[in-house]
Amino acid sequence: MPSDLSKTASPADQAAIPPVPRNNVLQGIGWMLVTGFLFVAVTGIVRHLGSDMPAIEAAFIRYALGLLLILPFLFKLTRQRIEPDVMKLYAARGLVHGIAVMLWFFAMARIPIAEVTAIGYTAPIYVTIGAAFFLGEKLQVRRVVAIMVGLTGSLVILRPGFQEINAGQLAQVVAAPLFAASFILAKKLTDRADPAIIVGMLSVFCTIVLLPGAILQWRDPTLEEVLWLALTAVFATTGHYTLTKAFRAAPITVTQPIAFLQLLWAALLGMAVFDEALDPFVFLGGAIVIGAATYISHRETLAARRRKQLEAETPSA
Repeated sequence: MPSDLSKTASPADQAAIPPVPRNNVLQGIGWMLVTGFLFVAVTGIVRHLGSDMPAIEAAFIRYALGLLLILPFLFKLTRQRIEPDVMKLYAARGLVHGIAVMLWFFAMARIPIAEVTAIGYTAPIYVTIGAAFFLGEKLQVRRVVAIMVGLTGSLVILRPGFQEINAGQLAQVVAAPLFAASFILAKKLTDRADPAIIVGMLSVFCTIVLLPGAILQWRDPTLEEVLWLALTAVFATTGHYTLTKAFRAAPITVTQPIAFLQLLWAALLGMAVFDEALDPFVFLGGAIVIGAATYISHRETLAARRRKQLEAETPSA
């Protein structure tokens, strides 16, 4: 049974969209719902910890604990030789991702959970921009329009000129393109390394990058804080796993809109647990951003499938 997307696509697009079994689509939606709950749990824990612990120390402890969880597995994977230029990519990704995570921890302690989540939705838009500059991918007019719409959505969330932009908002605004840069580097690495090693090396280099700053701002964490951060590491790692399962089961154009529900869960958690007010502009801007990101993902998926079809149809020399 074809996906519902093919009913509204153009004839050329329909040819590029293969049928997706209904069971797979439902599985993808299910995995994405689980992913949303896990990531909201992570944001809730970090919000609970608040600003008492320096953001860079909290981020370091989270990654150090995550590294301990995967260390035995990582030792087995890294017995193979890693080329120097690939190691440089691992290090570059660890640098930008580590800084992004620190900024995210800083933002989570200072602005509502829903706002952090909504601003974070802009990352796929920055990925598209970065891919054009650094991976040589072409930007069609429709994608440029979608990018502009998505960035407009972020302005709806922040409303500069109508309210004062605080440090927490600025931190998350900077974190989004850094997370996008991390994704682009991961995309470059997938051609040359095993996905499991890519994930493991991210934990290694994030821990290294965050260590100096954590030492400079160190204060002895309580046992409760360490346990909460350990739970964060478990939820985040599991969330990345369920996200991968969702993307494998169903097209991203089906699963990505489900991610918008994460904004709803985040807002409900913020209201119920932290007495955060519900901001309709955050929801409106978040809807605009994720709509633009979903459209961009749809166009990129179609383009990738067309390239594969052309390669399959072109006779080899």
